Amino acid sequence: MVRAALVTATSLALTGAVVAHAYFLKHQFYPTVVYLTKSSPSMAVLYIQAFVLVFLLGKFMRKVFFGQLRAAEMEHLIERSWYAVTETCLAFTVFRDDFSPRFVALFTLLLFLKCFHWLAEDRVDFMERSPNISWVFHFRVLSLMALLGVLDFLFVNHACHSIITRGASVQLVFGFEYAILLTMVLTTFIKYLLHTIDLQSDNPWDNKAVYMLYTELFTGFIKVLLYMAFMTIMIKVHTFPLFAIRPMYLAMRQFKKAVTDAIMSRRAIRNMNTLYPDATPEDLQASDNVCIICREEMVTGAKKLPCNHIFHSSCLRSWFQRQQTCPTCRMDVLRASNTNQTPAPPQAPPPAPAAPANAPAAPPANVAPGMLPGFPPGMFPFWGPFPGVPPPAAAAAAPGATDAPQSSTEAAQGTMCVNCSFLLPPVSSMPPPPPSLSRLSEEELRELEAEGRRGLEARLQCLHNIHTLLDAAMLNIHHYLSTVTTLTPPRAEASSGEAGGTSDSASSPQTGSSAESPSQDNDAQSCM
Repeated sequence: MVRAALVTATSLALTGAVVAHAYFLKHQFYPTVVYLTKSSPSMAVLYIQAFVLVFLLGKFMRKVFFGQLRAAEMEHLIERSWYAVTETCLAFTVFRDDFSPRFVALFTLLLFLKCFHWLAEDRVDFMERSPNISWVFHFRVLSLMALLGVLDFLFVNHACHSIITRGASVQLVFGFEYAILLTMVLTTFIKYLLHTIDLQSDNPWDNKAVYMLYTELFTGFIKVLLYMAFMTIMIKVHTFPLFAIRPMYLAMRQFKKAVTDAIMSRRAIRNMNTLYPDATPEDLQASDNVCIICREEMVTGAKKLPCNHIFHSSCLRSWFQRQQTCPTCRMDVLRASNTNQTPAPPQAPPPAPAAPANAPAAPPANVAPGMLPGFPPGMFPFWGPFPGVPPPAAAAAAPGATDAPQSSTEAAQGTMCVNCSFLLPPVSSMPPPPPSLSRLSEEELRELEAEGRRGLEARLQCLHNIHTLLDAAMLNIHHYLSTVTTLTPPRAEASSGEAGGTSDSASSPQTGSSAESPSQDNDAQSCM
């Protein structure tokens, strides 16, 4: 308050000094006015004085129509004012040819009226959260909206008349801006009527949120149309309106949000009516039977959300018009409903009846009876395919197995199985438990326990032996790969004489090495 008074006093002193200096030089009224308009410092001082007067008029109108502003209203006003001043400066660059004191005065008046439109919108929104609304509040809001509506209509009419008579000019921007403000006044008035009807009714108005949503949808559509028409006319007549990009983007985003809210709210309300169960008296007794939306006790007409929170049906309907989440845990009710609606996976076929404990396992496909399945292809890239091999026990028990001729591969595989059979002792199958243990004596129980322990120890030893075999196989594979990488390709034959001499001289060592190679191969295969 002290700062405003100091600025006002300083501005009045400077204005008086400038006017007195001009009159002292010219001694007449008309030459004094001409001197003031031609002097840049004098015009700067007069501009400052005009802004101070507008500021004082704004404070007076704020006291009359609003009284004391709330902190949120003041914050919104300052934030929006900065954006409006930036857009005004961009508009000055577009219409720099029309720059004049009248042009500055018109933009100042536009910003002045915008501030009161914003304050009126915030004050009407405050009606929904205020428990007590006096008649003074209604009188202030109605008189302010009537004044703003009349001024907006007059400025739109003046801009249209100027454009028709003088052609496209800066009045196109003012006419468009006041048309947007007139749409804002219409939206604020409809919201005021809806809030007033809700306050006058004894019970909460269930359909209020629906009307609010469709009001925003309708006015948002009108704003989008106005912005698109303005952009098209400005690009066609003058130039690209850079200052209108941000408000046009905000209008489109708000319209898109209104459309999305309308669709999602209808979907959420349909799910509430069809999918969500009614809360039973047991559910109400098990939880706090107070609806956190209206703070009233729930007796009947309550719905249970997928998150097990309970609210009034009417409260949920008005809540879903604004956001589709649980008021308590903020769970997305649409996503939860979609999850509940997903079809259950098809039931698995019933399992086959369990085979007896001592029944032999079914042989793999494409394997002859009595043969062990071969290794899968690609397991050992440098080795050839491994054919199926009969198990040692089956080979020994088969009649005439020793008399049948064997190929070299079968002999090697048989040698490997015989050499490694000491690591895999036969494991006896565990006997099936008796149908009732109560009929067995203490000695029979001890014998059954000891037999089960022996079988378990034998299986553990078998697993340990298999682990040892796998380690040895991996060592042999690494050794084989390292040997293969060190081999060099055969050299070309030099001459027939040298080749013959070399072959003669090396015949004896090669014979010895060839004699040793089968035994080394058999040893490697036996370790595998």
